[in-house]
Order: sequence, then C-alpha cells, then structure tokens
Amino acid sequence: MKELTERIKKDGRVLNEDVLKVDRFLTHQVDPHLMAAIGTEFATLFADEGVTKVVTLESSGIAPTIFAAQAMNVPMIFARKTKSLTMNEELLTSSVYSFTKQQTNQISISKKFLNEDDRVLIIDDFLANGQAAKGLIELCQQAGASVVGVGIVIEKAFQPGHQLIVDMGVPVYSLARIKSLSENQVNFVEED
Repeated sequence: MKELTERIKKDGRVLNEDVLKVDRFLTHQVDPHLMAAIGTEFATLFADEGVTKVVTLESSGIAPTIFAAQAMNVPMIFARKTKSLTMNEELLTSSVYSFTKQQTNQISISKKFLNEDDRVLIIDDFLANGQAAKGLIELCQQAGASVVGVGIVIEKAFQPGHQLIVDMGVPVYSLARIKSLSENQVNFVEED
C-alpha cells in the first residue's frame, strides 16, 4: 500500500535492527485518514471471504481494525490484555508473549461475542514473531469460529511471524512488508 509505505518512510523511526517506531501515525498518535484508507484496503482484500467479525488485540490494532469493520459493515471485537471487573462471563483466553514489552499477557474475549457461525478476519498493527496473531487465532478456534485471514498493517518479513501463521493454515496479507531495518534504514520487500 503506497500511502502507508510513504508514511513509514516519512514518519517512521528505526530504533535498532528489530524495532521500527511509528507512533506519529499508528501506535500512539493516530492518523484517521490513513486508518480509513487501511480499513478500506483490508475490506477490499477480504471482500469475498464472508467476514462476520473483525478481531484485534488492544490497543494499537484497534484503529485500523475499527475502520476495516466499518468498511465491511460488521462488528469489531478487541481482545483485552487485562480482565475488567465487568468481565464476569465465560471467557475465551490465550497467552501472548510480547517481545516489545518482554512480558506475557493473558488475553481474553467474552464467549458471547464469537461462535461457530462466525467467519473472522484478524487485523493487527505489526507482525514480527507472530505471537499476537497466534493467540487471537487460538481464541477464535476455541469459539469454533473460522479464521479466514490475518491482515497486518506492517510486517517485519525478516522475523518468523508470517511463516508461523501460514503454518497454522491461515492466510496472511500485509500492507507493508519490511525486509530489514539495518543501517538505520527501512528497506521494503519488493512485491512482484
């Protein structure tokens, strides 16, 4: 997605060979016009999949996911990293290790929001090691829902997440694929 890659070039900051900071438009301050374009792109890519729910993990995945859900005219669900006092119903749960934060979170979604009739599109801001997407797929599978795909805003193609998700039998589509972050530069995978 050209608009996204241009924005990464302009406002992304390489912190080291593994970390790209995009807090100027995605992970802290959010550009709603770019998120709307991203949502429309995901809706177009997955238009033939019969998506009934779009799922993400709080918090940076919420902005692109809500725009995708709006464009698809389906509900958006976000998995919580902490259980609130009002979440007293039965929960679907999974453990997700965050390499960025160096911690494991128990993520959860109420069972009342997902079932075996759902066809789920999972969307997340980043794909690196694949643990967040894997945890979300596991939550959906616990509900008996079908995961029709994983949509990623920015993929670090030099890390193993893409293959992990494909090996789970779920197709992955990333809007921007980064080949490397070496020498303080963002190098993109050239698409055919």
